[in-house]
Amino acid sequence: MADTAASLKFTLEGATKLLNAAIAKAKSMNVPQCICIVDAGGHLITMARMDGAFSMSIPTALRKAQTAAAYGIPTGDIVAGLDIKLAIATEGQRVNLLGGIPVIVDGHLVGGIGIGSGTGEQDKEIAIAAVATLPGAKKF
Repeated sequence: MADTAASLKFTLEGATKLLNAAIAKAKSMNVPQCICIVDAGGHLITMARMDGAFSMSIPTALRKAQTAAAYGIPTGDIVAGLDIKLAIATEGQRVNLLGGIPVIVDGHLVGGIGIGSGTGEQDKEIAIAAVATLPGAKKF
């Protein structure tokens, strides 16, 4: 067994493409959003608050992205009951609100996207549409 393994890393260029795709989708829906893109470790790579988006949605969007990256599943898919325990155990760092999607490229978890400021369904739709624009990305 090898001591190391090769893995993919989310670049600023890739994260920016994802951000721009999310902005375009949000504009097409006429829903201004806060958008955060994180790497696999949950560290912020890039973000935007569109004109008209609620500034209080920035931390929520970040937590959605971090949660999706941490667990490799969309937010909203964490088992009921466990989601509350995770939120308490992480002092609110993990959330189960709709709008966080992991970014998995060619089978490698490279990060997450979190959207906030619309309804949960709008946030989720925008995140899914943005991830779908990345070549090799898993579709949700």
